[in-house]
Amino acid sequence: MSTIGIVGLGLIGGSMAKAVKFHTDHTVYGADLDPDTLALAFASGAIDNVLDAGTLGECDLVLAALPPRALMDWARENAPRISKSACLVDLCGVKRVIAEALCPLAEEYGFSYVGGHPMAGKEHGGFKNSTALLFAGASMILTPGETADAPLLERLKAFFLSLGFASITYSTPAEHDRIISYTSQLCHITSSAFVKSPTAQTHMGFSAGSFRDMTRVAYLDEAMWTQLFLADADFLTGELDTLIGHLSEYRDAIASGDAEALRRLLKEGRELKMTAGGT
Repeated sequence: MSTIGIVGLGLIGGSMAKAVKFHTDHTVYGADLDPDTLALAFASGAIDNVLDAGTLGECDLVLAALPPRALMDWARENAPRISKSACLVDLCGVKRVIAEALCPLAEEYGFSYVGGHPMAGKEHGGFKNSTALLFAGASMILTPGETADAPLLERLKAFFLSLGFASITYSTPAEHDRIISYTSQLCHITSSAFVKSPTAQTHMGFSAGSFRDMTRVAYLDEAMWTQLFLADADFLTGELDTLIGHLSEYRDAIASGDAEALRRLLKEGRELKMTAGGT
């Protein structure tokens, strides 16, 4: 049995705590700036003790589920207290900026660091929306730092699979950020822009699954997503340029009444969806 420290008990951190308690015999220490969240975590059995300066050194594994700036600030302040035998895994949605800050700290203070990103979530955040089954069937992305060796990665793989993850995907911070700019960030921006049409306010009775799918992730935490978008600005603006270019092609075909061009564009999209797979 190990002691798992979790920093930040929102949707992801809270779900991690609940999943650890539901699936394993590990002890969980939790930290959150909101005292009500901490009280709720205790009451629900998601944590066994408070994670603070005095207990951090007892943890074998520390999971940091914070937005980028808060995560880096916490790591700089608490790195000296992390046990040299422990591993710190961040659960942030971008990896390059986090790795640039945390890899040197791990090397300086002797603990191990591995970047992580659980590919699971909900449009509504907070501990109250967390669940022990959030990660069931999901992929866990790991971006190992230089302090991570093969035995550690095997232990992490076994740990995350024990929480319900279906697979572990290994990547580099740059490759992670390049792909996630398309599979996640671009989707959130597109959804946010889509609901700004005046027609969105008069859709009742005229919408079904397509509207729900397009608007679901427009309900987001704008403070956190602003940090994520700006930390991945180079890759994300490239994906936006590509999307805007394709939208212009559809618009031009429709505006000019070019049925042949429109059929071709739609056919290309359908065929690419078939080869890309996914849901």
